[in-house]
Amino acid sequence: MSAFHLSRRSVLAGTAAAAAVVSLPSVQGQAAAATPAKSGYRWRNVVQGGTGFITGVLFHPSVRGLAYLRTDIGGAYRWDDRADRWIPLTDHLGWDDWNLLGVEAMAVDPAHPNRVYLSLGAYTQSWAGNGAVLRSDDRGATWKRTDLSVKLGANEDGRGCGERLLVDPRDSDTLWLGTRHDGLLKSTDRGASWKAVSFPAAPSATGQGVTLLVAAGRSVYAGWGDSDGTSANLYRTADGVTWEAVPGQPTGTAAKVPVRAAYDRHARELYVTYADAPGPNGQADGSVHKLRTASGKWSEVTPVKPGGATSDGGTDSFGYGGVAVDARCPGTVVVSTNNRWSLVDTLYRTTDGGRTWTSLKDKAVLDVSETPYLKWGADKPKFGWWIQAVGLDPFDSRHVVHGTGATLYGTRDLKHFAPQIRGVEEASIRQLVSPPSGEAHLLSGSGDIGVMYHERLTASPSRGMASNPVFGSSTGLSLATAKPSYVVRAGWGDHGNGASSNDGGKTWTPFKTQPDVAKSAPGPIATNADASVLLWSFGTANPAHRSTDNGATWTEIPTFPKGAVPVADPVDPARCYAFDTTTGTLFASTDSGRTFTARATGLSSGDTEFQLVAAPGRTGDLWLSLKGNGLYRSTDGGATFTKVSSCHASHTLGFGKAARGASYPALYMVGTTETITAVYRSDDEAKTWTRINDDRHQWGWTGAAITGDPRVYGRVYIATNGRGVQYGEPA
Repeated sequence: MSAFHLSRRSVLAGTAAAAAVVSLPSVQGQAAAATPAKSGYRWRNVVQGGTGFITGVLFHPSVRGLAYLRTDIGGAYRWDDRADRWIPLTDHLGWDDWNLLGVEAMAVDPAHPNRVYLSLGAYTQSWAGNGAVLRSDDRGATWKRTDLSVKLGANEDGRGCGERLLVDPRDSDTLWLGTRHDGLLKSTDRGASWKAVSFPAAPSATGQGVTLLVAAGRSVYAGWGDSDGTSANLYRTADGVTWEAVPGQPTGTAAKVPVRAAYDRHARELYVTYADAPGPNGQADGSVHKLRTASGKWSEVTPVKPGGATSDGGTDSFGYGGVAVDARCPGTVVVSTNNRWSLVDTLYRTTDGGRTWTSLKDKAVLDVSETPYLKWGADKPKFGWWIQAVGLDPFDSRHVVHGTGATLYGTRDLKHFAPQIRGVEEASIRQLVSPPSGEAHLLSGSGDIGVMYHERLTASPSRGMASNPVFGSSTGLSLATAKPSYVVRAGWGDHGNGASSNDGGKTWTPFKTQPDVAKSAPGPIATNADASVLLWSFGTANPAHRSTDNGATWTEIPTFPKGAVPVADPVDPARCYAFDTTTGTLFASTDSGRTFTARATGLSSGDTEFQLVAAPGRTGDLWLSLKGNGLYRSTDGGATFTKVSSCHASHTLGFGKAARGASYPALYMVGTTETITAVYRSDDEAKTWTRINDDRHQWGWTGAAITGDPRVYGRVYIATNGRGVQYGEPA
């Protein structure tokens, strides 16, 4: 799944291993798919249907129909068997806690079904905050939190490993937490406080550290991700104090990193999947081994060894990822391949302890009618990729689920697979457009899954993601205000990087040509009000380009500020704007984008996330969100700007249908009017603001985009970085 917008290049040096003991007040998790907020708003997801990397799934071993799911940037969920959907559990995490929407690991207590634990933290770099542990006594309806003094990496390499969090099989008050760079932590008070414990392997500032923790009988096993393939990478403790390397464990490149493990309590065998790298990317070799814990005997039970030839002359390289055992049938195990791009990843299943295996992919029938985007513009979907999360229902031997980079597939007969994803939305949203007319009330641009046309907000788009061409990530989305049936988009794609639509975004035609730089640096794109001109920006190192023939030809715009986002005047086709974030200068064009000249200068600079928007139905009415520097407005086409005194910070701003009796569109903002970064609406041109979300509905970082609906007063769409599109309406 796409990463947060900050750089990941800097690497944090090792920090102290002891965790800070900070108990915070109980906070609420979202309890229903559509929940009224205290502000009088009802919030729910625009349904896309998954769209992100499922990094872990965990069936409760003693409660039928109870399961938990984790994602790399979109929080955690609980399965509601009665409602047949997943319930988000971490939407209460707010702006300052954006890093905690990455879930590193989950744990349940077999002896206490209502208890659940989460370790949170998306990044270990210096710019990210420390991790935290949430603990709940009511299946995630409410939480208590302990902040840590170490960092976790739920959206880094190795995020599909685990689980790195475990309730000790001897004592429900004792928990273990594996970290990447700070060794092994232990809690003896159910996660309220943590301290480092002695562990045989030494952590590093850049390694994987503890990759998994699993109970086998009364012993605990820990995987170590920093072995060179010759030293030990699997340890165990029988007394909760002393750890030792497991004797006889496999070595070599194919067993370098223990990825996941599962224990067959009937056969008293521990199954471990291995790879030559932690994944989800970069794996080329792997294996599966089992340990008979009573005798200490190891056996290799790898279904298919990587390295064979493919029909196209390539190499069948991959690692092994997920593993789950059948709680009712001894010797029945499911494992997954991972990073097997040539032959496509699969699940292998054995019923005889690994002597023989069957590939479930080979006879699988996939039904993605509920989430058509999974076809990725092709005739049929893939069985999966990035499969590191595998679950086997302890009460139904034929109910198997596996996570992919975009969904969670499930089967109840080992043949027919369909997404079991209702309620999960993990997209990182980049752009939002709400058309003033037409069938769709929303178009969205996302990381990884391009652009979607939402003819209904309550169902995954029937057309899937926009095709012709298919994009990975969307970089630009724009609608002609005087001709709303015309839409353009830009993004990362293998068969073109820009396209236009004449039916409001239902179908697309790629531009006949594109600037050479578009393939390597596609950026934001805009169409002017009457769809006669396109402006396309390509980053700070390249000049922007202009087209007057729907992308058939392009010319450079030497006077356009490099890297700026083009903004069209919603009324006058000749007027266009761009805010140069590097110099704090507003540029404007009065000749349909041929030339741009500087107007207002001396505004805040140095932040590429500063945003300029134009008020609908008006010429030259511009609003500039400068994050912590505040909100500014110009009514003279950018010649001058005045600071809006009613708010202290503005991250993103949009417009919707005006309130009854009001002459100006409703404004929606993610910002701060006093001390809380939240979602606000103003019905009086920003003189006053009303907060419309509440502490239960925050969704981490929400600074990319916001827009109201021009046809429905009060409805607002919010882009999140990992929880898809949230939309709110007055309850």
